[in-house]
Formats: sequence, structure tokens, C-alpha cells
Amino acid sequence: MRTRTLTLVAVVATASALALTGCSSSKSSGGTSSKAGGLGGANTSSGSSGPKKALKIGFQGALSGDNQQLGINEINSVNLAVKQANAKGDLPFTLTVLKSDDGGDAAKAPAAAQTLIQDPAVVGVVGPIFSGPTSATGKDYATAGLGLISPSATNEDLTKSGFTTFHRIVPTDGVEGIAAADYLAKKYKKVFVVDDTTVYGKGVADVVRKELKAKGATVQSQGVAQNTQDYGAIAQTVSSSGAQAMFYGGYDAQAGLFAKALKAAGYKGVSMAGNGGKSSKFESGSGAAGNGFLFSCGCQDATTAPAAAAFNKAYTAAYKTPPSTYSHEAYDATNAMIDAMKTAAGKGTVTRAAVETAINALDFKGITTQIKFAPSGEVAQATVNLYEQKSGKIVELGDIKNQK
Repeated sequence: MRTRTLTLVAVVATASALALTGCSSSKSSGGTSSKAGGLGGANTSSGSSGPKKALKIGFQGALSGDNQQLGINEINSVNLAVKQANAKGDLPFTLTVLKSDDGGDAAKAPAAAQTLIQDPAVVGVVGPIFSGPTSATGKDYATAGLGLISPSATNEDLTKSGFTTFHRIVPTDGVEGIAAADYLAKKYKKVFVVDDTTVYGKGVADVVRKELKAKGATVQSQGVAQNTQDYGAIAQTVSSSGAQAMFYGGYDAQAGLFAKALKAAGYKGVSMAGNGGKSSKFESGSGAAGNGFLFSCGCQDATTAPAAAAFNKAYTAAYKTPPSTYSHEAYDATNAMIDAMKTAAGKGTVTRAAVETAINALDFKGITTQIKFAPSGEVAQATVNLYEQKSGKIVELGDIKNQK
């Protein structure tokens, strides 16, 4: 676990910059004594009569490649939150988004991170959104003192790797993987676990394997590289194994291909994937073969969560499509970042150090969770939900712990 130094300061009441005033509120405290200047420094006083300082929120995620749909879901929400905050008119600075595409690829992530790090106007980042790219860039962001709030990077080792400016608002794969394995172990004693060999996919699959064995299940395992396009061989292996259930640790595009291959191979057991597989990309890629496929996810259904009704309406109006997996969480992460920036501005200065201090002290009510970070950067509370594709659409069944 990393070590943080938190300074207790008086609570600074700040007005929410959200257009959805009924959905979010903040009790954040956490200014800084850091001096203005240096990389990411800006003298931004809420009482200044001059022109407002131009600041940026960075976004790093997959905006191209096979798994871009999750990135699109998230960047849309980031842009929406910033647009609403600017429209509200009470920000002591002007705000824009600088997006940086890493393609969901750890090898491309360092260059994507440098795009954000090298721009001094970027004082906070939403992302990285995938675990592999986060693992490849966490130290660079820490060295730059640039605060991160990830809506979806879930590998449990990310908060144990010295990434001192990394935070996330979703459960780890350690939490989700155990919940998924416990659900499967209640019903099935022979489970086949497949992973895509990525940091995320193998990470969550390893947790599932360990927990299944601890619960007395017989486990068979195989890794299949993420760039695989033909899942016929592994589907035949799973089908002939006699496994009653299969868990896949990997992303949506590949999960859709795998679902089709399992159907073609005559597999009759239960199929399940982690949060990386759950998206509209899986729905379109799997077709009817995906019906009955289960998903574990520390996320909410973007179409039914009562607290998100106004967000859902605004997102759909802006992008002509409903929000999807991690849209909610990206919206919350962005609004929490904006709140931290306002707290820093209320102390008279906005620097990367000031924003990071304010992130550490957040107590922000979002539409998905109360965003309050432990010293490790983990969110204080989180729920893992179970989903199922029915008639071509993934729907929420509820808290996985309550499912029979």
C-alpha cells in the first residue's frame, strides 16, 4: 500500500458546479499550502477581478481499437460534466478537456500519459481507464504530481505499486473476483476459467481461480491472448471439459467472439465475465449467442439507477444514445475532480499539488457512490452487481451477494 500525508484543514464550503443539482453534493476539504508556479501551477483566486485562468482536466483511455466502446462511454461523460460545470457559471476558472488515446494498450500508454503530463494547464486526470495502461503509467503520473481518478481500472495491485497519486471509485478485481467466484461456487463445482493474459484479464481470473478452489470447486484454466480472433479451439476445450460454468477474464470485443464460439461448440454450461466484458460492444458482437451470459461489475445500470435519471436524460440528449458501462462512474470521477479543483481555488491557488491534496480529502456524493478515499486511494464503499444479457440487452439483476 502507498503512504499519503493528509493535512487536516478547515472545511471549505463550495457550491457544486453540477447542472444536475439534485444528484451531487460535496463536503470536500483539503486545500494546500503549496506555492503557485511550477508544472501545473496557476494563480487562481476566486476573488480575482481579472480574466479567469484556463485549466484542463486530462482524460486517458481507449478511444480507438477493439475496446474503444468503454472509452467512448467514459469520455462522453467527462465532456458532459465539464460542459455543465462551465455552463453553471460559478467556476473560478474556465475548464476544458484534453483527451489522450492509449488504445487500451499498455505499450502505447506512456506516450499518451506524456501528452497530459507535459501540458502545464492539466491539473488532474480522469483515468487511465484500463488496468494495463494504468500499471504502465502510474509512476510517471506520481512523479509529475498529477492526481488521477479512474472510473474503471480495477486491478487490485494498482494501489499497492507506489502510484501515490492514483485513486479509483470502483471495487477492485480482488473484491469483484471474490464476489463472482462465490456466486459460481454456490451452484457449480466444476468451473473452467479463461483469461486474455492482460493485466486486467489475468488479474481478475487469478482471483476467481483462487476463490473457487477455496470454496471446494474443481478449476481448469487456460490463457488466450487478447488479440485472438478465432476462439474455436478454446471453446471446444471448454465444451468437452465437462465444466458446469465458465468464467472469462477479458474485454468486451473478445468476450463477444468467445460467446459465439461457445455456442457453435455446443457448450451448455453457464458463461460469465468480469466488468471488462460488459458493454454494448459485447451485445452487438455476440448477438443471440450472448443471451444468458452473466457479468459481474462494480457499476450501475445506466438506464435504471434512480439517482441517475437526470444524468441519463442529459447524456442521451447530448450523444443520441443512452449511457452505458462506466458512463456513470466517469461522470462522478469528473465532477469529483472539478470539486477538488474548486477547493484548491478556494485556497487561493490551483496547482497539481493542491488538487492532489484536495482529492485525498474528498467527501463527494456522486450518482454512483460516496467518493471518499482511503489513504491507499481506494474508494471507501462499493457494491458488486450481477448482470445478464437478455434478448440482446445486458440488464442488471442486482447485488451479486443477494442472487440465488
